[in-house]
Amino acid sequence: MSAPAPSPLAIVDVDPGKAPARQDEILTEAALAFVAELHRRFTPRRDELLARRDARRAEIARTSALDFLPETAHIRADDSWRVAPAPAPLDDRRVEITGPTDRKMTINALNSGAKVWLADFEDASAPTWQNVIGGQVNLIDAYERRIDFTDPDSGKSYALKPAEELATVVVRPRGWHLDERHLQLDGTPVPGALVDFGLYFFHNAQRLLDLGKGPYFYLPKTESHLEARLWNEIFVFAQDYVGIAQGTIRATVLIETITAAYEMEEILYELRDHASGLNAGRWDYLFSIVKNFRDGGEKFVLPDRNAVTMTAPFMRAYTELLVRTCHKRGAHAIGGMAAFIPNRRDPEANEKALAKVRADKDREAGDGFDGSWVAHPDLVPVARACFDAVLGDRPHQKDRLREDVSVTAADLIAIDSLDARPTYQGLVDAVRVGTRYIEAWLRGLGAVAIFGLMEDAATAEISRSQIWQWVDAGVVFENGEKATADLVRKIADEELAVIRTEIGDEAFTAGAWQQAHDLLLKVSLDTDYAAFLTLPAYELLD
Repeated sequence: MSAPAPSPLAIVDVDPGKAPARQDEILTEAALAFVAELHRRFTPRRDELLARRDARRAEIARTSALDFLPETAHIRADDSWRVAPAPAPLDDRRVEITGPTDRKMTINALNSGAKVWLADFEDASAPTWQNVIGGQVNLIDAYERRIDFTDPDSGKSYALKPAEELATVVVRPRGWHLDERHLQLDGTPVPGALVDFGLYFFHNAQRLLDLGKGPYFYLPKTESHLEARLWNEIFVFAQDYVGIAQGTIRATVLIETITAAYEMEEILYELRDHASGLNAGRWDYLFSIVKNFRDGGEKFVLPDRNAVTMTAPFMRAYTELLVRTCHKRGAHAIGGMAAFIPNRRDPEANEKALAKVRADKDREAGDGFDGSWVAHPDLVPVARACFDAVLGDRPHQKDRLREDVSVTAADLIAIDSLDARPTYQGLVDAVRVGTRYIEAWLRGLGAVAIFGLMEDAATAEISRSQIWQWVDAGVVFENGEKATADLVRKIADEELAVIRTEIGDEAFTAGAWQQAHDLLLKVSLDTDYAAFLTLPAYELLD
C-alpha cells in the first residue's frame, strides 16, 4: 500500500460533542488520504459527466427520442467478449435483501437467509453524518463478529448466525449527483459516492478477502457507459492503491435510468473485468422516464405508478432486453423489488399480497432472471421458492440466452402502449406517500414503512414526478377535475391536517411535517423541474 501523506480533507460542520460514535476509527489519516486521492483524481471527470447528463437531457427535450448508440455498435456486434466469471460468493444470487446499514438491519439482513444483502448507503439511507459513519462502523463490526443489538422497546436481542449462514454483502454507495458536505477539500465537497466507496473499500477490502469474499458493489443512478468507465478507472486505481489483485472488486449496475437501458452492453463492456451483473428496478426507472421525456407531450404521460407493473409492454421490453444482454455476456440478471411488508394481524390481506409477490417472482424466474430483491426477511423464503422451482440446484440460469427476445429502440419508450390513465386517487396517493416519506427522510430515515410497503427515496421521486407531469400536462381525471397546482396544494393541505389528527399535535410538532409538505410542493410544482429531490432535501437535512 502507498504510504499516505497527511490528508488535506477537512471535516466540516460536525460538532465535536455530537460526532458519531467511533468516527475516529473510520476517518483515520490513512483512510482520509485515500478518499482525498480519489477526489483529486476522479471528481473532475465526475463533474464533466454530470454536465454531459444535462446536455443529453436537452437533446431529448429537442427530439423526444432515444436510440442505441451508433458509435458503440461494434461493441454490441462483437460476440466474443464476456464479463469476468463470478466469484463463488456471487455465483448464486437467487434472493437478495435490501436495506440500510443501521445496526439492527445489518444483523437481520445478514441472518435473513438471502444469498446477498444490498447494504444501502443510497436510496434506503438518508445521508445524515450519523448514518454515513455509523453504517461503516456496523459493517466492520459485522465482519469482525463483534456486532449485536438489543431493541430498547421490546428488549429483544439480535446476534449473528454462523458465518456460513450469512448473506454476502454488496454495498450500494450514493449516486454521482450527491455530494458529502462534511468532507471537503479546499472548500469543495467530496462526492458521496467516493466517500461511501472509499471508506468501505479502504477498511474492508483485505478483511473481506481474509473471509473468503471480496469488496462487492451496486452502482446506482448510472446514466451512460462513460459513467461506468469512470467507476472502472476508480476500481483499477483503488486495487493498486491497497495492493490487491485487479478484478477483486465486483460491481452490479442498476439499470434504473432510461438512458442506461440503451447502453446495457456498453456498460458491461466498460466494467467487464469487474462486472457482476445488471439489475432491473421500477420506481427510479419510471422517474427517469418522466425526467427525460417531460417535454414529450401526452404520449409520455404515465398513469398511476401502481398501474405501471413490470408486465406493461415498455417495462417488459426493458426487462427482457436486460436478461438477454446479461446472459449473452455471462453476467447475472437480477430482478426488481418486492416491497410488501407482511402483516400477521390480517391473514386475508397478507395472503393476497403474498400471492402478488409469488406471481411477480415466478414471472422473473420464468423470464430468465438469476435472482431478485425483497425488502423484508419474511419474503426471503417466498422469493427463494419461486427461483428454486426454476433453478433447482443450479446457481443461475445464464445458459438461457433469450435469443427469442428482439427489442427496438422505440419499444423501450412506448409509454402509450399501456392502456391506463392517471386517476384522481393516484394524485392523492402521490401526495400522501410523498409527504410521509419526505418527513421521515428529513428525520434521518431512508427506508420507511408506508401503507404496508417498504418505501425508499425512489418512491418519493416517482411520486413528485408524477404530480409534476400531470399538472404540466393539464391531465383531466375521471372525476372531471383537472390537475392544477391549486388542486395539489389543496390535497397537500388536507393531508397535513389528516396527519396532525392521526398522530396528535405533540408528535406533529416534533416531526418535520411542515418542511416535508413545503418541499414536496416545491419539487412537484416549480416550473424548473429539480433533477433530484434529494438535492434540495439534503440542504434541510441535519
